[in-house]
Amino acid sequence: MAEKKTMRNQEEFEALALAVIAEIPPGRVASYSQIARLIGYPHHSRQVGRACRNSHFYGSFPCHRVVNQQGRLVLSWPQQRKLLAQEGVQFQADGRVDMKKYQWEL
Repeated sequence: MAEKKTMRNQEEFEALALAVIAEIPPGRVASYSQIARLIGYPHHSRQVGRACRNSHFYGSFPCHRVVNQQGRLVLSWPQQRKLLAQEGVQFQADGRVDMKKYQWEL
């Protein structure tokens, strides 16, 4: 079983997560868990969400491109859908993003 990596500092974690989020191209999405894996903290997807919520403290980041692994949007953020649609992302009948079609792959 892989050892669980612990976070040293929330600000450092947020900076790492936001650096990855800044690289997501328009018209693509990434999941919270995908970003957590990319920065070396595979068990910290909730903290990626916290980094998105705190992103305004650090500058302007395309956090609207971050969705859950099933392609669901943030319920309390109705502008997220509009921002993604402006970038050409289309939604399934249930409102989810088609992750097979729009997920960002490095």
